[in-house]
Amino acid sequence: MASNAVGVLSFCFELLFVILQLPFSSVLPSSTTQGFSIQEATVYDLQLAFQKKQLSSKQVVEFYLKQIETQNSVLRGVLELNPDALAQAEKADKERKSKAPGSLSPLHGIPILVKDTIATKDRMNTTAGSFALLGSVVPRDAGVVTRLRKAGAIIIGKATLSEWSHYRSVAAPDGWSARGRHGKNPYTMDSPCGSSSGSAISVAANLVAVSLGTETDGSILCPSDSNSVVGIKPTVGLTSRAGVVPVSPRQDTVGPICRTVADAALLLQTIAGIDTNDKATIIASKYIPKGGYAQFLRKDGLRGKRLGVLRYFYAFGNDTFLHETFELHLKTLRERGAVLVDNLEIENIDEVYSGPSEGIAVAFEFKSSLNAYLKDLVASPVRSLADVIAFNNKHSKLEKVKEYGEDLMVNAQNIRGSGTLEEALSNLTRLSKDGFEKVMIGNKLDAVVVPCASFSSVLAIGGYPGVTVPAGYQNGRPFGICFGGLRGSEPNLIQIAYSFEQATMIRKPPPLPKL
Repeated sequence: MASNAVGVLSFCFELLFVILQLPFSSVLPSSTTQGFSIQEATVYDLQLAFQKKQLSSKQVVEFYLKQIETQNSVLRGVLELNPDALAQAEKADKERKSKAPGSLSPLHGIPILVKDTIATKDRMNTTAGSFALLGSVVPRDAGVVTRLRKAGAIIIGKATLSEWSHYRSVAAPDGWSARGRHGKNPYTMDSPCGSSSGSAISVAANLVAVSLGTETDGSILCPSDSNSVVGIKPTVGLTSRAGVVPVSPRQDTVGPICRTVADAALLLQTIAGIDTNDKATIIASKYIPKGGYAQFLRKDGLRGKRLGVLRYFYAFGNDTFLHETFELHLKTLRERGAVLVDNLEIENIDEVYSGPSEGIAVAFEFKSSLNAYLKDLVASPVRSLADVIAFNNKHSKLEKVKEYGEDLMVNAQNIRGSGTLEEALSNLTRLSKDGFEKVMIGNKLDAVVVPCASFSSVLAIGGYPGVTVPAGYQNGRPFGICFGGLRGSEPNLIQIAYSFEQATMIRKPPPLPKL
């Protein structure tokens, strides 16, 4: 319930650091006069440094602002900075001095970057990366931002993204928006995947401690996979979507993108809970465990877990490296105590990925939900999807994106027929029930394990959760491993993901970009 989620925020650090016995960074060169390195530091590292008076929130914010100043012109992960971030950091430092030890939230004084679809009622814009919404005024903070502020987190800025959460045009490149231009993967300097690209770029490249993204289908899992970070796509409704520029209320979810599973779990427990502005959170609140999600960070979390292996997603052609790498990962899972149920099949998997139902349903939902969002704004240059299309047509020469077209938006604007929508929704329900749910329940699985972000559509259409963890690098290009489960299975997924992460410790920071 919501009261349980809020209560978690008062966990004392003794509980977090001693009872949970979570790992701290052992690398401590440079950055502060006390010898503490903010580079690659986790939330736990930062909070311990706060406790030991090695570090202040102001120093952390100043460090990340310098990182952004140095690298963002190349990486383009950050769209806009909060002009009040340093003042908020100073406030956090004062609060830390006046409050009893252990009385503050684990995210207190921690800088966080949020995707530019997530509303902040402050001096920053919320534009979904589009000039069409520049200067618009939101009525209130998004529900997840309200929770972050209550926890004492510092919203340092807005992350770039694939414009309109990649629902402007299928031809637009991943990570591109008119406002933010083209974000780059810090490992490869090419595609960061989308649409929460800037959130993943910025965390991977140490431009910020932790971040929030959103997902309709793959938009947390894919950029996390491609940028060697951890992404949690929560059960739909577990986190509020109120105040988030929508695509599909049936599939949209807000989740953490961080460098470690531990940080992602802390962020998830901070933002999960009931928001009266999003009715789905009332239904999903039954899934929130008493005591939050950090309690599931167990090194032995794989022991006894039944994991399904869907070989459909392991078809790497002649790529021996990926074949061998994922076989080694499956071996690791077994060695850590998991029971692997191999060679499972989802009977309708081809229809999930090639059928038209998801596209039809999302087109209907995008038009109606975006119109409602725009109508609710206090002020806005555009008030409907039709206005957005007209704006883009007028300004496409300025944006230099005429070649990208407007096919997704125009299709959504022109779509008709309630019978078509009802048929599509019925098909999606059937595909989930007779496909993924049948495999999970029939084989008594705790989760499935699949390579990369290839499973996103299965999770998307049913509102199921997934967690991706760094799994390796091929010629310098990162890839991850994904664990997916039924609605409300985040506790199991976090145990599994954390145990795998601790057994492998694969993630490494990217090389510095050439400036």
